[in-house]
Amino acid sequence: MADRAENERGPVERRRADRVVSRRRPVARLLRRFPLMAWLVLVWVMLWGTYDVGTVFFGIVIAMGVAVVFPTPPIATNMVLRPGRFLWLVGFLAWDMVISSVRVSWQALRYGRETRAGIVEVQLVTNSDHLTAMVANAVSLAPGTFVIQIDRANQICYVYTLGVSEGDAASIRHEVLAWERRVVHAVGSADEVTMVDAHVSAGRESR
Repeated sequence: MADRAENERGPVERRRADRVVSRRRPVARLLRRFPLMAWLVLVWVMLWGTYDVGTVFFGIVIAMGVAVVFPTPPIATNMVLRPGRFLWLVGFLAWDMVISSVRVSWQALRYGRETRAGIVEVQLVTNSDHLTAMVANAVSLAPGTFVIQIDRANQICYVYTLGVSEGDAASIRHEVLAWERRVVHAVGSADEVTMVDAHVSAGRESR
């Protein structure tokens, strides 16, 4: 009977009910969007390249503004936040940006306009839209690398890399898969953690 009554309600009435529930529980709505807001703050800080209180504060303000002005429906995922692993991921992102900046600067000083670049095809292990997006962002944040295309049907990322030669494709694939493993260990499900660890073990055994 309850399902029938719900179906007989018009779309306008259902939208009004949704708005009433949303207004009565604003804190719960913000908590559901906390992972998105945390990721927006992280991207903001990484783009500015500074980690002072002011940058983090304005990042939080902008993330809250995005969540309020551009509300999105809550998305159910099987992601599990592991604080220790997540902090390690953030720290490694910051360190990788420094190392990549030095590497790109050296390539520019040594080779100038003759610096080589290439596109490497990387087959990912997991099949999650959220994890794929996080891996692509992590790879693209570092200077000198950028994910130019994602083939979701085949779980493939096409990574543009500066200063790469023909023999470096395997190392680029290894680096991207290492990023995937770090992301999965930080926010992936238990099954996905087992999957990426098994892939690493299989790669070691095949050597």
